[in-house]
Amino acid sequence: MSMLDRKLLRDLVRMWSQALTIALVVASGIGGFLTSLSAVDSLARARDRFYAEARFADLFAGVRNAPLSLAARLRTAPGVADVQTTLEQVVRIDIAGVPDPVVGQLIGIERRRPQRMNLVVTSAGRLPASGAAVRADAEIEALVSEAFAQARGLRPGARLGALLNGKRRVLRVTGIALSPEFIFAGLWGMPDARGFGVFWIDREVLAAAYDMEGAFNRAAVKLAPGAVPEAAIAALGAMIAPYGGREVFARTGQVSHAMLDNEIRQQRVMGTMLPAIFLGVAAFLLNVVVARLVATQREQIATLKALGYGNAAIALHYLKLVLLIVLGGLLMGVALGKQLGFLLTRLYAESFHFPAFEHRLGPALVLLGAAIAVLTAALGTLHAIAASARLAPALAMRPPAPASFRRTLLERLGVERLGTALRMILRNMERRPARTRLAVAGIAAAVAIVIMGNFFRDAIAVVIDNQLTLGLRGDITMWTTDPVDDRVRQELRRLPGVRHVESLRFVTVGVGNAQRRERTLLRGYAGRPELYRVIDMAQRQTALEGRGLVLTDRLADKLGLRLGDQVRIEVLEGRQRTLSLPLRATVDEMFGLNAYMDRDALNRLLSDGDLSTGFVLSVEPGMEARVLEASKAMPRIAGAWSKATMLHNMEAITARNVRIMSTILTAFAAIIAVAVVYNNARIALSERAWELASLRVLGFTRAEVSAMLLGEMALVIALALPGGMLLGRSLVGLVAELMKSDQLHFPVVIGAPTYAWAALSVLAANVASALVVRRHIDHLNLVDALKTRE
Repeated sequence: MSMLDRKLLRDLVRMWSQALTIALVVASGIGGFLTSLSAVDSLARARDRFYAEARFADLFAGVRNAPLSLAARLRTAPGVADVQTTLEQVVRIDIAGVPDPVVGQLIGIERRRPQRMNLVVTSAGRLPASGAAVRADAEIEALVSEAFAQARGLRPGARLGALLNGKRRVLRVTGIALSPEFIFAGLWGMPDARGFGVFWIDREVLAAAYDMEGAFNRAAVKLAPGAVPEAAIAALGAMIAPYGGREVFARTGQVSHAMLDNEIRQQRVMGTMLPAIFLGVAAFLLNVVVARLVATQREQIATLKALGYGNAAIALHYLKLVLLIVLGGLLMGVALGKQLGFLLTRLYAESFHFPAFEHRLGPALVLLGAAIAVLTAALGTLHAIAASARLAPALAMRPPAPASFRRTLLERLGVERLGTALRMILRNMERRPARTRLAVAGIAAAVAIVIMGNFFRDAIAVVIDNQLTLGLRGDITMWTTDPVDDRVRQELRRLPGVRHVESLRFVTVGVGNAQRRERTLLRGYAGRPELYRVIDMAQRQTALEGRGLVLTDRLADKLGLRLGDQVRIEVLEGRQRTLSLPLRATVDEMFGLNAYMDRDALNRLLSDGDLSTGFVLSVEPGMEARVLEASKAMPRIAGAWSKATMLHNMEAITARNVRIMSTILTAFAAIIAVAVVYNNARIALSERAWELASLRVLGFTRAEVSAMLLGEMALVIALALPGGMLLGRSLVGLVAELMKSDQLHFPVVIGAPTYAWAALSVLAANVASALVVRRHIDHLNLVDALKTRE
């Protein structure tokens, strides 16, 4: 071992605590980087593998009722390689002993004609028998989606009730299944595995129940390599139009794929932004430590040069020191990333279901993380290392020139009544402004990260309050398969316990402007709603009565529309037609690309009569279960869900996930705070040891001497807290903007408890650091300190 390497090991042993705190910051950055990106890569790999193995379709089309012979014509559309038709229906599901409403999606499959796309994979049990249970009183064999089966504890042999076309039937579970169409477990984009299940039954049985023998209402399309999706969509849309064609859309419009793709994109944002903050702080700490080490080893550097060591050898020596610290952090970061990545993958597995879903930390990702860490550390310490190499032997043998002193800013402003200790603290902070600013920035970054970790809790609380408290003020929402006469509202109003009923009408439309087009729902609400209202990001109501067409601002921006512009509305259900309406208002809403109108105005526009497709009910306390049970006897009510149940199901998942994220980021932030404060205090202690020892000899107590150093720490923290809160607010705004999608825009709302928790977390970490530094001050060797050459 060379002499420089032995010196390197001695330096590391002597400064082990500082090296450890810096390594922990590096580990946090690398760990966060590997956690997010490895979990996302595992998610994307499982998705791509399942899509390929199950031959996931490229396009999807819905019709009202079309003959099977139409499939042959659809295959002739430009770019179409194959078409697979099926039947699908949304029904109400009853589980014995479970009062909560459950929505089921029934999908017909054929045993005699195997699927060519969207293959259903059985994870337990068997497929339904072909041609069984055509009789109206027979049990229907069914596969059930894995997410719903796990949430409800269903096994092969379980029996459930289902309302098929107004008739109650019994579903007997024969197996548990997965499909690429339903990787995401939820209803209308909401994570609600308990309230939504998918059931695959024999196609003949489903066709007989709905009088659709020889017909289909859904089609999956596989495109030929190199095909243009837009051309195929246009051609297919024209072919299905005479049969009540509702829509033709690509994977981006498929709910499961859209939610999965959105999650991957959001996690890539988190996996790059937060680690960048950690590694930036680590680079700052390394620069401060190496610069201080060079300053205290001037004589050693001069001696080494006198003995023949060149600039490159000395620079390499300090670079090795930095790389060893980074290597320690990297090893801890890889271990941390592997464990947390596995945990995050398990959380994903509760919402996204695949036949095989394993966490994998790829070598390429580890090498990328290592390269980023080494490059960041090298750039951060380049100046300090270069300074060590540039020291001339004769100059290095002399102590550094004393710093120039001047009156503090407060003194120059006329504030003279400052205590001696405070004056010394302020002078020392002003003497090293760059170090003070970087220390403040490091602690502010810790505060910002805690705020970032708790922001999602605040945002989700606001989303729930906005959508399910201020927007949806009813207790139960019911819907019909097809538009029904609004007189159904009076039947619902007569149910025991119902206080008020409000009608809705939703119509699937294409909203367009010139060549731009988006598929969405045109939502018809009551003109003066009481139970279902349009609420914007600022929690203000947007009235629809006499307003005309209202679009969300994101939809208007996507289509390039401004107030007063004519909007092309293509009705994609029922009697298809194209309308032109002026855009009267926009609303800044959290969810989706939506369009709104007064329901009465929408009905007049469509000339269909007084129709509704849904109803919102306000019920008396304690009567919800009775109302839901009574509605089962109403054949025109296809399904219902309870706001209270949905809230419970959502919070069971989101509350825990947010709590885990908050805990991890708070721990990471505490590491940053400890590293910044502890390293700055240790460096200040080593630089001012002679000064502090002199004060002790002059009669100052340990507490008074400690106040000199710890007071500076307290001022840095006091400056960092408000700055960190502003930085946290800016970081949250940036992350929310980067995560913004068609499905969701998180509101930038940070509650007072979040600011308080961030401040308390960082203060606690700093107090712990201060106690350690105070112990070093109390055990300061006065004789050795006073021998230091000045």
